[in-house]
Amino acid sequence: MSAPNVQQSVEPQVPENTPLPPSDKPPGPWKTVWTKFRKNGFAMTGLVVLFLFILISVLAPWIAPYKPDRIDLMIANLAPGTGNHLLGTDEVGRDIFSRLVYSSRISLFIGFSVAAITVIIGSIIGAVSGYFGGWTDTIFMRIVDVMNSIPTLFLNILVMAIFGTKISYMIMILAFTSWTGVARLVRGNFLQLREMQYVEAAKAIGVSSWGIIFRHLMRNASFPIIVNATLMVGGAILSESGLSYLGLGIQAPATSWGLMLSNSQEFMLTNPMQAVYPGLCILIVVLAVSFIGDGIRDALDPRQKNSRGRLAKWRKSFSKSGI
Repeated sequence: MSAPNVQQSVEPQVPENTPLPPSDKPPGPWKTVWTKFRKNGFAMTGLVVLFLFILISVLAPWIAPYKPDRIDLMIANLAPGTGNHLLGTDEVGRDIFSRLVYSSRISLFIGFSVAAITVIIGSIIGAVSGYFGGWTDTIFMRIVDVMNSIPTLFLNILVMAIFGTKISYMIMILAFTSWTGVARLVRGNFLQLREMQYVEAAKAIGVSSWGIIFRHLMRNASFPIIVNATLMVGGAILSESGLSYLGLGIQAPATSWGLMLSNSQEFMLTNPMQAVYPGLCILIVVLAVSFIGDGIRDALDPRQKNSRGRLAKWRKSFSKSGI
C-alpha cells in the first residue's frame, strides 16, 4: 500500500546579498512639531493673521492709497467711507488707513528686532552660566538679579528721555531690559543637559566646551527658546506702544500704532474711532503671537496628547450626559 503524496510548500530561497526593502524614514523632530502645530486651530489662525500683517507691512507702498504724513486741513476729521478714505481722516487730514498700514512696519520691526536681540543675548549668557557654573554662574546670575530689581518702565522712560526717541535707541533699551528671562530659562536647561552622557562622550573625544555648547546643547534647548521668543514679540510691541503713547517713542513724521493712540487721545469724545483702529491692530497682532506661542508650546509638550485623552475620558465618565 503506497503512502499518499503530500505536497509540501517550499519557501523560495533568498540570496544572502539581496538588499532589504527600504523602510519608512521616521519623521524628524521639526516635522513632528509642525504636524502637531497645524492641528491647533488657534495657532494656525494666529500664524495666518501674523503672516497677513507682515505681508501688509512689506507691501505698504502699494497698499496704502496715500502717504502717511500727507496733511490736508481741508479734509480733516472725515467720517469713515467718505470719498476715497476708507477709515476717514484724522485731525489734520491724514488718511487713517494709510497710517495704519505704514504703522505696521515700525511696530512689527521693533517687535521682531527686540525679540531677536533678546534671544541672542539671553541665550549666550544663560548657556555660558549654566554650562560652566561656579564663579561664572554666580557673576552672571547676580547681574540678572540686579537687572530684575530695576523697574523696567522707569528705566525705559529715563533712557528715552535722555538719549532721544530714535528707533535704534528704543530697540536697544527694550532688549537690554528683556534678556534676563531668557537667560534664566536657558541656564536652567543647560544645568540639566550638561549632565547627559553624550556631553561626557563629546568631552572624551576632544570636543571643545564652546563646540559642546553651540553644536549640541543649544540645539536641545532651542524649543523653549523659540516659545519664549514668540511671546517676546508681542511684549515688545506693547512696550513700544506704551512708550509712544507717553510721547517717548516714535515721533512724527514716522508713525506707529502707539503714536496713533497718543494722537487720538484728545479726540476720544468727538472721534473715538481714531483710537479704536490702532488699538484693535495691537490687540489682534499680540493675540495672534500669543496663539502661536501657545501652539508651539503644546506641540513641544510630549504629554499634551495624553492629557487631552485623560480630559476627554474624565468628561465622558463624569459629565451629566454620560450618567
